[in-house]
Amino acid sequence: MKILLSGVKPTGRPHIGNYFGAMKQFVDLQNEYDSRIFIADLHAFTTTTDAKQIREDIIGVALDYLAIGLDPKKCLIFKQSDVPQVTELCWLFDCITTMPYLMRAHSFKDAEAKNKDISVGTFNYPMLMAADILIQDSNVVPVGQDQKQHVEFARDTAEKFNRIFGETFILPESLILENVAVVPGIDGQKMSKSYNNTISLFATDEEIQKAVMGIVTDSSGGIPKNVYAMHSLFKTKEELDQIYSENEGKYKVLKDLLAEDIKTFIRPLREKRAELEKDLPNVLQILKENGEKARAIAEIKMKEIREKIGVSLY
Repeated sequence: MKILLSGVKPTGRPHIGNYFGAMKQFVDLQNEYDSRIFIADLHAFTTTTDAKQIREDIIGVALDYLAIGLDPKKCLIFKQSDVPQVTELCWLFDCITTMPYLMRAHSFKDAEAKNKDISVGTFNYPMLMAADILIQDSNVVPVGQDQKQHVEFARDTAEKFNRIFGETFILPESLILENVAVVPGIDGQKMSKSYNNTISLFATDEEIQKAVMGIVTDSSGGIPKNVYAMHSLFKTKEELDQIYSENEGKYKVLKDLLAEDIKTFIRPLREKRAELEKDLPNVLQILKENGEKARAIAEIKMKEIREKIGVSLY
């Protein structure tokens, strides 16, 4: 099986946009690939230095992915910081990468445009990401169209290293997730934490009801587009056409029906997560064992790399 790798930055509660945009695909793909999904805790330091928050978010991501169906027997779920070889490799990549090249990164340009004090970590994080990808000999990296640059940086870095030190890395390919739903938020924009327009993937029934009732609708009658667009994630077009034709103009009724469908979808996920949370030592043991496996894989690769660059003497 080809190796699939993806990193998940621990940044608080996921929402249904995260689920339909990426998380669901990871669950589906674990049967087709040798999947390795890591919690990118080192990347989190570009946005926070709150140790308590980082610790909670790491555990939260582990619970989230186990709750939605990632199987640790099929998929290697591990913590980035449990593989220190990644930062060793990142330094080597730093030394063959120029500053003008890294200034092309979208993340750097965005930070620069906002006049932020840009940390070295933010400037340099594409190389850490390249190390994450390449040290696992990843064949494919699932990304959206707007994230292709991450894989391009990894490919460029692999090619340059291979040119200097000899054939070492395979060139990963982007696995573009086709037909991925762009989930609308309650305000009609793309669902995003930055817009504060989300519905949590593990929300309570009360939270769901309140969020759905707050969905912005037009006042022209007929089909409320934002409600329909979100509803299409949970019902077929045939089902929706019947529901919306029978309740034309009845916005509250349609919102209530949407809320019930979201509750029905989320309830088993929320209950599964709550069960997992009751046995945190088991969840942490899964992370620990998977981290040891990922570290062993990375160490085999690093031994080859150290030999190639001339530092392996004993």
